[in-house]
Amino acid sequence: MELEEVVNNLKERGIKITAQRRGILKYLIQNANYHPTATETYQSLDDKHSNISVATIYNNLHLFKKTGIVRELTFGDSSSRFELVTKPHYHVICLDCGKIQDFYYSNLEKIEKATLQWTGFKISHHYVEFYGYCRECIIKRNHLEINVKN
Repeated sequence: MELEEVVNNLKERGIKITAQRRGILKYLIQNANYHPTATETYQSLDDKHSNISVATIYNNLHLFKKTGIVRELTFGDSSSRFELVTKPHYHVICLDCGKIQDFYYSNLEKIEKATLQWTGFKISHHYVEFYGYCRECIIKRNHLEINVKN
């Protein structure tokens, strides 16, 4: 998603675009695969926007969430992560390092449609999360096991 596309979307909704809001949106776009926390966003923007506070970051992220352009994610830890709303996708989370990776799989949308047929529920949304170990952590674990055995 392009920054100007998001900015125009907000302007159409009557939301004023400040330098701080533009900075937050730009950071979210640049770190789309990372799913940053509000604190990480603040730490990244603190140097560029000296007058920005953690409260400003939270307030803007929640405004963006309310308008439907940002999604708040919680993956079992105590911190919320944020991402721009794009096409439907799912997440894989590493149990060792916490890395989060997006993936797309159209067959999961068929489950949503089947749920409607079987239950009569009109589904508004769903979340699918998979937990496991990323390649880097698997390699690191295997390396540690080899060193322990020797």
